[in-house]
Amino acid sequence: MIKSAAAGLGFFILCGPAFADEAALKAQAADLVARYAQALKTALGGAMEKDGPMGALDVCRSAAPKIAADLSTSSGWSVARTSLKPRNAASAPDDYERKVMESFNARIAQGEKDGDLVSAKIVEDHGGKVFRFIKAIPTGEVCLTCHGENVSPELKQKISQLYPNDQATGFKVGDMRGAFTLKKPLGTSTP
Repeated sequence: MIKSAAAGLGFFILCGPAFADEAALKAQAADLVARYAQALKTALGGAMEKDGPMGALDVCRSAAPKIAADLSTSSGWSVARTSLKPRNAASAPDDYERKVMESFNARIAQGEKDGDLVSAKIVEDHGGKVFRFIKAIPTGEVCLTCHGENVSPELKQKISQLYPNDQATGFKVGDMRGAFTLKKPLGTSTP
């Protein structure tokens, strides 16, 4: 029993710091997502109140990337949004993001809530270790104005004008609209 406990303690000592580092990275990433989501929600709410859906579309087009860029610059993380059905082709997911979001959709189909879905992992990326954090963005009722099945004709026209390859419509409440995606380089791998 003591030998077993000692072996377990040795495992903890060897693996404990890596686990603690991952936990700290996950906490940092979750904080950045919360800040991004709150800033975006505030900007979208103000635009909807002042200028309606056209104003909200402008926030998503110009303010959202600026919020992400400011958070990226101030934090040292890469902060962005992506979707399996992107509005902006520049926001299309990479292979890793696609696999995570597809797994999120499978979990939603089994009854999990989209707002609870998070993936946090250290992965190899181009010869270095990178911490990847992906959190699902749920589709709320207000999202349907621009992303639902019944987008108004004038809004649809403006979306087509701004985003000729738009795929981001046809969502329903409860669907995963997309995901917040964060990356932080951790250094090069040793051979």
